[in-house]
Amino acid sequence: MPKKIEAFIEDFLDYLLNIRGYSDTTVETYEIALRQMAKVSHFYEEEGLWVLDITPFRFKIVKNSKKTIVKKLSAVRSFVKYLEDQCHLPVQLLSDESIKVPQSLPKPIEEKYIDEILEKATIEERVLVSMLYGLGLRISELSSMRLEDIQSEWVKVHGKGNKVRQLPLLPALRQLLDTYLANANPKRYLFEKGNAPMNSAQLRYKLTKLFKTSGLKATPHQLRHSFATHLLNHGARIADVSELLGHQTMATTQVYTKLGSVKKKQEYMRAHPLANEKRNNEE
Repeated sequence: MPKKIEAFIEDFLDYLLNIRGYSDTTVETYEIALRQMAKVSHFYEEEGLWVLDITPFRFKIVKNSKKTIVKKLSAVRSFVKYLEDQCHLPVQLLSDESIKVPQSLPKPIEEKYIDEILEKATIEERVLVSMLYGLGLRISELSSMRLEDIQSEWVKVHGKGNKVRQLPLLPALRQLLDTYLANANPKRYLFEKGNAPMNSAQLRYKLTKLFKTSGLKATPHQLRHSFATHLLNHGARIADVSELLGHQTMATTQVYTKLGSVKKKQEYMRAHPLANEKRNNEE
């Protein structure tokens, strides 16, 4: 069992100072960046390979200047290279690259708006929103969900390419489902109309109509994006989020790290006094 990441950092700093001959000031710069990274990042072993997921670190430093971010990421990359070259510890570094986000990618819905919608929704509407947002489901996956796929603590999801994944069922969602099932009494599928499952179009209509009552435009896919973005914003590992979403590769999931960073930068630029001062001067 390899040492904790903090111990590796100590060895790396000592290596920079005594073997590479770096100055005290330079080593201190590395130390600040690496300790900040280690405090929030995930370092774990998976199938014989060690993974360093710095997604939470990327969120934490998004308010820094571009120059500072580049320096901190450079320190992390140097540390990983040290682990590989000097410690012979193969490490996969996640979220160290800038991610180009397609323009068509929908924006996540703010958590407060989802909470407001859930408070005034009917029991059926609450299950609809909670399944999409609470599990990150595709609308097609929810439409085809059978009652037999819902267990006490897990949900079996039949995704793209006939791939099946197991998702943990939150206790609050389990309780909500029990109430809904007792009232709606569906026979085979979670959402039914007559003897057939509601199709994606019918569920999408119910969802957009619900959000429209609060003056919001929302799609099922936006809730799936919100699921991923909010998990990453709160420190979830990108590898876990990727698995929950049913993505084939983590590269698909990494677009959410950029989305979260952009959102935080916008809020920072809007709220910080210096940013307001600059805008006022320009006016």
